[in-house]
Amino acid sequence: MSYAFTTGWRQWVAAALLAGVCLTGPASARQPAPAAPAAASVALAELPSAARSTYARIHQGGPFPHDKDGSVFGNYERQLPLRQRGYYREYTVRTPGVRGRGARRIVCGGAARTPDACYYSGDHYASFRLIAQ
Repeated sequence: MSYAFTTGWRQWVAAALLAGVCLTGPASARQPAPAAPAAASVALAELPSAARSTYARIHQGGPFPHDKDGSVFGNYERQLPLRQRGYYREYTVRTPGVRGRGARRIVCGGAARTPDACYYSGDHYASFRLIAQ
């Protein structure tokens, strides 16, 4: 690479930074991350009995039948309200007749025993419903 090319490149970058231009375009063209859709709610009493049992264990602090229960839920699908990493934790809801963890989960945000909100997913995170008491 020639000295003239590298010097010219550096000058261009310096000029762009001084002018406030970002290589990804002007700030007005950037879009914020999409907000999570509002979750429908479901009464705790309407959930399957296994989900109600899991919900009770969450508020008791365990014990939980699966090693992954209580692990951080990343919310990569952005189905839940956006929060900092580590805010959400996931718990398995037993599915009758299914070996392994199945697709049903409860995801809670906030403190472990006193979460701010819990959500039920019967379809492995494709959709969530806010659990209302």
